[in-house]
Amino acid sequence: MAADSVGIVAPRLESFEDPLILETGRILPRFDLMIETYGTLNADASNAILICHALSGHHHAAGYYAGETKAGWWDSCIGPNKAIDTNLFFVVALNNIGGCNGSTGPTSPNPENDNKPYGPDFPLVTVRDWVNVQARLADRLGIGIWHAVVGGSLGGMQALQWAVDYPQRLKNCAIIASTPKLSAQNIAFNEVARQSILSDPDFHAGRYLEQQTFPKRGLILARMVGHITYLSEEAMKEKFGRDLKSGNFLYGYDVEFQVESYLRYQGEQFSRNFDANTYLIMTKALDYFDPARDHDSKLNQALAPATCRFLIVSFTTDWRFAPSRSQEIVDALITNRQPVSYIDVDAPQGHDSFLFPIPRYVNTLRGFLGQPSGHNLGQNVTKNAPELGTIDQNQTATVAGAAR
Repeated sequence: MAADSVGIVAPRLESFEDPLILETGRILPRFDLMIETYGTLNADASNAILICHALSGHHHAAGYYAGETKAGWWDSCIGPNKAIDTNLFFVVALNNIGGCNGSTGPTSPNPENDNKPYGPDFPLVTVRDWVNVQARLADRLGIGIWHAVVGGSLGGMQALQWAVDYPQRLKNCAIIASTPKLSAQNIAFNEVARQSILSDPDFHAGRYLEQQTFPKRGLILARMVGHITYLSEEAMKEKFGRDLKSGNFLYGYDVEFQVESYLRYQGEQFSRNFDANTYLIMTKALDYFDPARDHDSKLNQALAPATCRFLIVSFTTDWRFAPSRSQEIVDALITNRQPVSYIDVDAPQGHDSFLFPIPRYVNTLRGFLGQPSGHNLGQNVTKNAPELGTIDQNQTATVAGAAR
């Protein structure tokens, strides 16, 4: 096992018995959260970092489970001497409610229906609901203020919501490959994915578990559509090109091109490991996210309560959440003269770039996070990331370091 790994880890369940009122007005009488932690919380609880996951993410962000060889989904960034350094920080990762990896969600027993799986009766949840739950978790762990809240994609939306809803409870906010709200095109992609699930004969109006089946075909198609949007054209060309699986045209509808084989494999694997009702819930949470909705669609007004430092990261080939969407957040913060650093990283991997240990990206994140309180916080930002443009409230706003 590598020296920069957090090593063997184990998840744990945190149960909350107080009711949770959701943004829809629905109430969860109780809920569970599956979490993992890495590193050690210091005496004054000033070194805690919250990791917010994306659509299909979960609590297993780093390290290895005993007897397994697959590392956590963000192991490239979390560990000793990595960008999120567990020698310095106490890192918390969780599976959000509505998920299917141990936290209360559609596959969980419904106490109001003879403990049958919630299925379609599980309420829709929003990014704001997730942040409220994460705040309860912080209280449980004795963390009054996060050193940082960090997330990519849908996780970045949660980080942004934290800065809006709990401005006094985080010092730093890292929003990576994200957006202040979905475009019509992105909502359309989500709708196609949902319809592939809803129209599957094995969906059974969401009660497929009671029928001892699941909408496999719908999940496969949903994942295939999603996966296409996560990769750039350049990445797909480099990885697959127009290579044929057998070397010859077969003149039929079975798999012929390598890219077809790859997408079918990804869809098949996803269908075995992810719950269809959870997929529906997560994509609707994406669609609903819009902090400016209650502020006459003015993002700068929505962000006005924030008091933390911001790091915004985008990637040049990300067409799902293009750099222009990150720049909307930057522009709103500049308008408010709030402290923000922005970097647009030249990377070929598309939206998935945030999962890769791209040196310029991870060095910037490391520099931004700096050190916990009492360790000269932030002194190495420009040293570790010399091209990072920093904007603070006392200087004219400029954005540098964009690799366009």
